[in-house]
Amino acid sequence: MTKVLFINPNKWGRGVTHIWITSHAGILKKNGHSVDLFDATFYAKNWSIFENDYNTGNKQYKPSPYLSQVKYSESDVYVDLKKKINTYKPDIIFWSAISSHIHGEGEYVNIENGYVLLEKIKDINAYKITGGMQATASPENVFKKLPNIDILIRGESELVLLEICNKIRDKNNFFDTRGLSFKKNNTIINNKPQPIISNLDLISPYDYSLFEKNTFLRPYNGKVVNAVDYEMSRGCIYSCAYCVETVIQKYYGFNERTKSGAIKNFKNYLRNKSPKIIFQEMEELHKKYNIELFRMQDTNFLTIDRKTLIDLSVLISNSNFDIKLYIETRPEGINEKTINLLKNLKVDGIGMGIELASENFREGELNRFADQDKIIEAFRLLKVHKIKRTAYNVIGFPNQKEDSIISTIEFNKLLKPDNITVAFYSPYQGTDSQINGIKAGIFEDFESNVDSQLRSVSKDKELSKNKLEYYKSNFVELVAN
Repeated sequence: MTKVLFINPNKWGRGVTHIWITSHAGILKKNGHSVDLFDATFYAKNWSIFENDYNTGNKQYKPSPYLSQVKYSESDVYVDLKKKINTYKPDIIFWSAISSHIHGEGEYVNIENGYVLLEKIKDINAYKITGGMQATASPENVFKKLPNIDILIRGESELVLLEICNKIRDKNNFFDTRGLSFKKNNTIINNKPQPIISNLDLISPYDYSLFEKNTFLRPYNGKVVNAVDYEMSRGCIYSCAYCVETVIQKYYGFNERTKSGAIKNFKNYLRNKSPKIIFQEMEELHKKYNIELFRMQDTNFLTIDRKTLIDLSVLISNSNFDIKLYIETRPEGINEKTINLLKNLKVDGIGMGIELASENFREGELNRFADQDKIIEAFRLLKVHKIKRTAYNVIGFPNQKEDSIISTIEFNKLLKPDNITVAFYSPYQGTDSQINGIKAGIFEDFESNVDSQLRSVSKDKELSKNKLEYYKSNFVELVAN
């Protein structure tokens, strides 16, 4: 038995049931290994930043009684982590990985946040192993910036970490495992990529038992509900220039694109669990933890295999579960047929990426092909059918000008969404947009402390940080006026 301590280095001060924790915990425990979790989320004294307060203040979130219902610790997060390590005595400490969840909730920067937590703790007698987007995109940059990491896992890591744990248990050398990057004699060794996980049922059921009750509480449209982050699928058929998804696509060899912005051979990249497995997991979560909201983290919900969604909708419709789903998809997938499917799946709200108003900019700079009329029609249809609509907007793209932000505000006025979110553009390592931003001189080749909800790291003189912060703080109000 190998002992693995997961660290959740979430700094947002609100519960996030990171999917990588549940997927890795499930597969390791199923194979006889021991797993524990140190969750830094609720350390108010010297860790949490309280993202919920920030985005409630700028009216992206509706006010809720969340803070009055969640308990925070006044203990020192570093002291408590040290105690956990000394008590549990793990063989491996692991703190960041890829899942469908990597697109949001501050996950991109987990590798750095976890490193900061461990950096102050001396004499750790465990392998420090981590993964995630930065590790996949550029292990060389990660080792340069975060030198005390022992091993990186590139790509999907559930089966890789399991193989490492099995080899440690059996006292075998694990450094030949595919997907690993490590340092040997001051040289970085990158092993061959591991196969993509083509059958997600293999790593189910995901295990949510490591989370405390605090973590399941979630502010949602002015209320506090019991919720989990959940994935049915992994992958996206599109290759938007700014998206972390493209880094995973490249890692697994999906490099060819169509003129419409999709990847070729996408059926081998887009994978999903079977409807039976999905329903069983949702049923257990609803009954065991009273989960009422499933925050689906699938990159593009309506590109999931249609038969899977139809079969799942039958299972959900025939159940007595009082649940609702919040999903993310692209506007062009919304039509009368999909509306009925979404209702049968008990979808309560949908987040859709507008990014910005200019169709030319989206196509030319972002490799995102989304027809303006289809966006307008999608928001209209959802309103008619009383499904809540959230418009996702991004500010601070390389080569974006201030008039682009102003036109995006005007476009949101036309759409009249129920909710509006605004993210700072983040230069995700290895994406085309990040590379263009380096060439333009507005980003370094490795930007630390990236968080699309809390800060911009742009050095653009024309569209300055001050301007970006102004629009982030006032975007919703400007749409309302």
